[in-house]
Amino acid sequence: MSDVKIESLSRYLFAAPSWQRSIGIILVLGLVIDGASFRTDQWLLFFGTMGYIIPALAGFFLTMPLVHISGKSIKKNRSAMLAMSCMVFGIIISLSPILFVVEGVFSLLYSISLGVIFAIRLLVLTAIVDYRVSKMVPAALTQSLVAMFTASFFFDAPFILFVLLMHLVFGGAILLFIWLVERPMKRNFNISALNFINAFIAHITDGSKTLDEYFREIGEAVYVPQASLFFNRDRKEPFTFTVPNVHPGPMGDVGGGNLPKILHDGMGGNTLVAHGCATHDFNLVSESEIPKLIDAVRTSYRDLPFHTTATKSLRYEVESVQVLAQVFGDSILMVSTRSPEKTEDLDYSIGLAIMFEGRRHFENVLFVDAHNCMVDITDPVMPASPIAYEYMRACAMATEASKHEAQHAARVGFSHQLLPFSREEGFGDLGIQAMVVRVGGQYTAYVLFDGNNMQSGVREAIRGHILELVDECEIMTTDSHVVNTISGKNPVGFRVPVEQILPFVEEAVRNAMEDCSAAEVAGSTAWCEDIVVFGSHRVSQLASTVNGMLSFLLPLALGILLFAFLLSFVAYFAIV
Repeated sequence: MSDVKIESLSRYLFAAPSWQRSIGIILVLGLVIDGASFRTDQWLLFFGTMGYIIPALAGFFLTMPLVHISGKSIKKNRSAMLAMSCMVFGIIISLSPILFVVEGVFSLLYSISLGVIFAIRLLVLTAIVDYRVSKMVPAALTQSLVAMFTASFFFDAPFILFVLLMHLVFGGAILLFIWLVERPMKRNFNISALNFINAFIAHITDGSKTLDEYFREIGEAVYVPQASLFFNRDRKEPFTFTVPNVHPGPMGDVGGGNLPKILHDGMGGNTLVAHGCATHDFNLVSESEIPKLIDAVRTSYRDLPFHTTATKSLRYEVESVQVLAQVFGDSILMVSTRSPEKTEDLDYSIGLAIMFEGRRHFENVLFVDAHNCMVDITDPVMPASPIAYEYMRACAMATEASKHEAQHAARVGFSHQLLPFSREEGFGDLGIQAMVVRVGGQYTAYVLFDGNNMQSGVREAIRGHILELVDECEIMTTDSHVVNTISGKNPVGFRVPVEQILPFVEEAVRNAMEDCSAAEVAGSTAWCEDIVVFGSHRVSQLASTVNGMLSFLLPLALGILLFAFLLSFVAYFAIV
């Protein structure tokens, strides 16, 4: 996978200030220029109002209805910020130090500034509102055309002709820039880069799921197993422990970002959705794919043989990998971790190999990537790597040894603890779920956080605390990406200190222990068909394309802009 960190672009995203603040800045700057005109050129009296304030206010007020005519919308804050920003650029260009070196060039600089304002507005509006350039041209013209009219009272007749020419020059430069920017995405994925940006910004700011359409265009159908354990108990609600092998991403509620919660709700309130083996290549293109998983698991539940016994849990270790294994009837549950070493996504093929190896001894193999130690955002574990081999050896050891372990009557408990923490603080909608298994006097706690990984050291702190209550324990996360709208780093314990989390974990485990009762369990392996995911290497291809675009974007923009400025000066002196 390409090493590009798309989430690092988050530093370029910000919330627009209130429209009142932007309008205030427009008024102050214009009045300052008015004040300066009283002390300098008398013929430019009130140019701050006529040449800057009125056009900026026109840009603010007219943009919204013109955008609305095209079937789109723009918020007041963004419209005001765009008008204010363009006014600032206009002031910088028209009042540049060239005025003190060359006499009589103010009209030239002001004309150029209006062309630049048009170009900026056209680029911004196509990026944040509607990628269709023709639809955004009227809204983009508002500020510069009003400025041309109000400033025409201060300049000679050729001024209007030259301003129109500047609109053609800088408008053409932006069209060339947009065409060049669009080419890589069009060629590689047959999608519009600007339309993709429109959808991305709509997701970030308004929660839109238009991005799903793009992911579906580049997606491909896969056929993946999903192993589950179904627990029935006398006079108590049943619950399910399931391990999907698709990825809960890419971000927020887009695609399968909230897979654990939707799968949990669809399968029934008492469902633990652990993290299987899948990278971002296996992101669902839309949450509409999740019902396919639910239907497949429900179908696999029919006519299952139930068992009332389980083995004690045992921990196996091969170099950096630990596996906590426990057998339930004819099924084995294995929870893996590398903590305190980084624990990252495992490629699907690794999990598939582990499951097929384990099925030599067991009917169903539930292999969980606990995903519980984040050092930094890192690449996933890929097939044939030394770490992948450690996982496979540890699981082979666990399945081989577990088949000889004696099984005893099992008592199982479940609890669900909601948390007072937000997605921004690293916690998904499900909070904490706990499953406690009592076999032969041994208590084993499986604690599942709805979050994307766990800050390094937090797993050890929580596990150490819980081991005061039980004999064995493992801490897991669902890898839910609802906590990641942009940045890929927002693990459990990163923003909320572990000391504030421990009371909730302890309560969840105690409740599960109190809930323990005799249980029967059945395992199944559902084969989920035609699940549309991003597809093999699509993420790396997309990242590589973005990398390539970013590498030439700034030089390209500067080159086109420089050429437009040079053409402006040539045209001015030709006309004059």
